[in-house]
Amino acid sequence: MEKIELPESDEKLLEECDMDTFRSSGKGGQHVNTTDSAVRLTHRPTGIVVVCRQERSQHQNRDICIKRLREKVAQLNYRPPKRIKTRVPKGVKRERLEKKSQLSNKKRLRAKPKNFDE
Repeated sequence: MEKIELPESDEKLLEECDMDTFRSSGKGGQHVNTTDSAVRLTHRPTGIVVVCRQERSQHQNRDICIKRLREKVAQLNYRPPKRIKTRVPKGVKRERLEKKSQLSNKKRLRAKPKNFDE
């Protein structure tokens, strides 16, 4: 997937988006019920949809939507750095094998002795 580039200015970014306004739900009483303050931005090139309905002002909600849209695109553009494979040193391998053999000898000594008289 290729990197998504967004315009620097908010005005140019809004030209690439479809903006819908609607009535917000939830707390707020009469003011919320009478104004279309909630904003939904749909970025046409990518299809990303962002909704904000937390403020009473449509302009504030639009600004928050633009900020969220930029954050979502930044998340999509993130690529984790490539992992550099490291080699286990020979000394560490030797120590690991010695510990394994010591442990196996210890476990072997726990066994009941065999009776050779029978």
